[in-house]
Amino acid sequence: MSRRAIISDIHGNLEALQAVLADIRQQQTDSIYCLGDIVGYGPNPCECVDLCREFDVCLLGNHDNGALFDPEGFSAGAERAIFWTRAQLEHSGPESAQARWSFLAKLPRTIREGQTMFVHGSPRSPLNEYVFPEDVFNERKMSRIFGYIQRFCFQGHTHVPGVFTEKRRYLSPHDLDDFYDLGEEKVMVNVGSVGQPRDNDPRSCYVILDNKRIEFRRVEYAVEVTRKKILENPELDDFLGDRLLEGR
Repeated sequence: MSRRAIISDIHGNLEALQAVLADIRQQQTDSIYCLGDIVGYGPNPCECVDLCREFDVCLLGNHDNGALFDPEGFSAGAERAIFWTRAQLEHSGPESAQARWSFLAKLPRTIREGQTMFVHGSPRSPLNEYVFPEDVFNERKMSRIFGYIQRFCFQGHTHVPGVFTEKRRYLSPHDLDDFYDLGEEKVMVNVGSVGQPRDNDPRSCYVILDNKRIEFRRVEYAVEVTRKKILENPELDDFLGDRLLEGR
């Protein structure tokens, strides 16, 4: 029996991460798993990396990888944000910078525990592939993705929470009343985003996995504080702050 919190896509949003961690502490979990994208977009990359270093498991996301190397396929705003993020990590003091870079550089792309898989993007392309709700209509794509799944897979990357079934159904947290019981069917679970939700709900989203029961949890945070930090930073596009108000 285990009860774990699974989070993803923090994106340098310290206020959101602190609120989610406060909620997790009330849930009596055994562990915290992070599915990547600790940095990118948001104004507090160093602080978020430091908090994530305490987690039981943390994976590499495409923005984390972009900070380490070079961003690929990023929009102009996302690219500028990742270069600014890299500068923050590099100039945070020699010891702190070395510890943070070492942590990010060692993050795995995939974790398997028995028949359960944890990735950032998808089982087929753990770092970069997006799986959107409308992809359930793409039979070839979904069949190939599910070919990599033994039973269960947890992912992030799109910032849109929900459950994908092997029978090509997508179930949103609203459809499920926030609960889903894992059974015999293969499923892929998107845990949503802590720092930049994109399902028209500005609250942070994460998942509690209690044995085989999934709970989607939404957490309010001081979104205006994060937005103000972004608007006051000339290296971060205002859109990155404004979108937080609407969860888009």
